[in-house]
Amino acid sequence: MTLRTARLSLDRPSITDLADVHEIHADPETNRFNPAGPSPDLATTRQMLAGWLADWREHGVGYRMVRLLDAPRVIGVAGLRQTELDGEVVRNLYYRFRPSAWGQGYALEAARAAIAGGEGDGPPVVALIRPGNLASRRVAEGAGLRLHMSILHLGGPMELYR
Repeated sequence: MTLRTARLSLDRPSITDLADVHEIHADPETNRFNPAGPSPDLATTRQMLAGWLADWREHGVGYRMVRLLDAPRVIGVAGLRQTELDGEVVRNLYYRFRPSAWGQGYALEAARAAIAGGEGDGPPVVALIRPGNLASRRVAEGAGLRLHMSILHLGGPMELYR
């Protein structure tokens, strides 16, 4: 099912989205706060995308490809992914956009759509944010999440929003 907002279309990913997913996730600028860093190669991105597709099959939720309603190009990825965090099943709120899409409110619009689209039902929604990532914090807070605690995750400090 496609989610739509006033400006965006959010669709389940497909293997045909590989090039766009790689462009976004291999860009050092979009990964400035990502503990894993940019995707090093297309094979790594392909494996990541395969995991996203499996999430949809197994859990009925996952990350989505975000496009402007009037343009076919993918501007970002956003959505909820079911995962386990410290023994608790949660749904991780995720948003990563091309730098050309930054500062226009698309990440917040997409995050709200993912939560309101019914994908927020079930396990709690969380966001893991690196300290200092003010833009990501604003999106999480705008989507209704609040700072819950600071944790160590993926080898470094993270702020856990719920």
